[in-house]
Amino acid sequence: MSDRPPLPPFTRETAAQKVQAAEDAWNTRDPHRVALAYSEDSVWRNRDTFVTGRAEIVAFLAAKWAREQDYALRKDLWAFDGNRIAVRFQYECRDAEGQCWRSYGNELWEFDEHGLMTRREASINDVPIEEKERRLVGPRHASERGLSFPLQ
Repeated sequence: MSDRPPLPPFTRETAAQKVQAAEDAWNTRDPHRVALAYSEDSVWRNRDTFVTGRAEIVAFLAAKWAREQDYALRKDLWAFDGNRIAVRFQYECRDAEGQCWRSYGNELWEFDEHGLMTRREASINDVPIEEKERRLVGPRHASERGLSFPLQ
């Protein structure tokens, strides 16, 4: 098995790198690429859905991104300790009927010694928004990296 740096135990710098790598990967909307960051037996809780293993992660993400069009995500490091990282995030998307959504959440991550995520717990709340209220569309600019996003 090859390592997926940065590896735990995390420092502020390496935890922030892990968070940015996750944001970048999720914004590709490529379930297979995203799944490579998780261990073969990774366990997720995503809202009310429980997922185990890479194959289920790929299926979950493929269905998610089929539903959530124009998906754009931002993640911020909240805390870290040893092999664990806490993240807050928000993402925006559009559903099949054209309604735009902003979703806010928190994630708890746990990693193995190879830097693969073994556990992900996500709590998420959705808010309907107007198209003109979207603010996360497009890649994050270098000047925005490391800055916290507004909560409203």
